[in-house]
Amino acid sequence: MRIDLAALCRALVPAVGPLPLDDAAAGAAFRDMMAALARFDHVVVFAYRDRARPIDLFSTFEADDYEVFVSLYQAGPYLLDPFYHTARERRAGIFRMRELAPDRFFSSEYFRSYYSQTRLAEEIGFFVPVEGGATVVLSLMRREGTGAFSNTEFALLRDAAPLVTAFVGSVWRDIGGRFDRAAAKARGRSDAPQSAADRVWRRLNLTEREAAIIELVLQGHSSESIGLRLAIATGTVKVHRRNVYRKLGISSQIQLLSIYLKNLEQ
Repeated sequence: MRIDLAALCRALVPAVGPLPLDDAAAGAAFRDMMAALARFDHVVVFAYRDRARPIDLFSTFEADDYEVFVSLYQAGPYLLDPFYHTARERRAGIFRMRELAPDRFFSSEYFRSYYSQTRLAEEIGFFVPVEGGATVVLSLMRREGTGAFSNTEFALLRDAAPLVTAFVGSVWRDIGGRFDRAAAKARGRSDAPQSAADRVWRRLNLTEREAAIIELVLQGHSSESIGLRLAIATGTVKVHRRNVYRKLGISSQIQLLSIYLKNLEQ
């Protein structure tokens, strides 16, 4: 695909206008800017901060896809998403999903039970940390029928990252305030979104170490990867995992994910 310079310039007009853009207008401007550079099927923009429920800022999904990519995702699966964990680390730049995914992600129960429903060939995200401890992630998605982004396309999008960063800093720099308001509204309620995962582990009576290991298992990390991340022996990881399975009365990762998601809903 050739760069459509005229389309890019037209898409930039709203971003440099005198009035601030709302979420819909900002998302549409981003979509149009990227459409001048590469072909994609979907755009979705989320804001993340710590363990809080992500804020959906913009998407191009029809109703059925919105249910999978946004509504279902916000209900709990986001806690196992590589994009979510990268956003929490406040890493900046543009990344392919496969760069960020754990070593067993594509064979994990999370992938089979949730992510495979998206039917994506590839997802690329622009990660932009902003004020207030939040990170805005602007994702470009391609369906299986479209195929993955080529290296040339990815390089072109990577060159556009400074433009995207400046754009986000202009239109979504105060997104942290929205998280503050949501936290204030939820304060005192037992279902405060920022503590959802912690509540699951407490309800299941897991120790802090067991919870850390099981979270990584659900994200798609192997025992070896978990050991490296937590600086413990692989054998120790396996012992903790067996203990958790025995404590919960389960024998498989699919049962583990089912228990996790069921408890997130409570």
